[in-house]
Amino acid sequence: MLYVQVLVNGLLLGGLYACIAAGFSLVWGVLNVINILHGSFVVLGAYLAFFAYTALGIHPYLFAPIAALVLFGLGYAIQYTVVNRVIEAPVLVTMTATFGLALLLDNIMLVAFKADFRKINLVPPLGVVDVGKLVPGLNVVVPVDRLASMLFALLFVALLYLLLRRTAVGRAIVAVRMDRYAATLMGVDPTVIFALTFGIGAALAGAAGALLSPIFPISPLAATSYLGKAFVTCVLGGLGSVSGVLVGGLLLGVLESFGAIFLGPEHALTLSFSVLIIFLLFRPSGLMGKRGFV
Repeated sequence: MLYVQVLVNGLLLGGLYACIAAGFSLVWGVLNVINILHGSFVVLGAYLAFFAYTALGIHPYLFAPIAALVLFGLGYAIQYTVVNRVIEAPVLVTMTATFGLALLLDNIMLVAFKADFRKINLVPPLGVVDVGKLVPGLNVVVPVDRLASMLFALLFVALLYLLLRRTAVGRAIVAVRMDRYAATLMGVDPTVIFALTFGIGAALAGAAGALLSPIFPISPLAATSYLGKAFVTCVLGGLGSVSGVLVGGLLLGVLESFGAIFLGPEHALTLSFSVLIIFLLFRPSGLMGKRGFV
């Protein structure tokens, strides 16, 4: 039963990783920008949820859409005013630009919120679900906060999928990713689409941060860790597919959970990046990477 419990924990964690990585993969795929700022967006979303809960009493799960809207506006503004100026430059230049912006935002959060770790303690606590009471013989416990966060995270990923498949904006985003010059000839303004895409990526990061806030401690120092999770998830699942991001997130969550059992918690991240290197060497397109982001 231990392995079943570890698998469940990995899947719960993987759903959150998918939400973190979805926006990162979208920006990388459409703008060809490796957004180093993404992890900082996740942390900022978590801070907003923390203060909304402690000061206003707004539950983090209810605040997640608000965090997404706030981060969408911030992401849109950053892309339109800063990133768009170097969008035609080589990847290294845009990556350096977002790296500088990440350092700026991280230090602003350090000054504003200090380096102390914070965490939302829900009152009353959500408790756990004892699956053994529902399925005799299956001794598995599911924390309700992790289950709820995963379900909301999967909802945001599903909304991204519907946006790309069922709306005119989504089709324009896919068209720009496939061939921005052909899309321009069809009347699509790439500058606006780039800003919208960057904003959507930031919105997903902010929502993920709000969903993570009841589970993990919040600190600007965690931005690098979340960025690493997003990067590994994208490589495992592959760019160009929402389902790939979902598969990559679940796979990473399960790998880390079993790695913590067999190798120790301190080596779980080592295992993840070892698998990342293997994929880069033998399957750089990931499990489900494809040309159009759908």
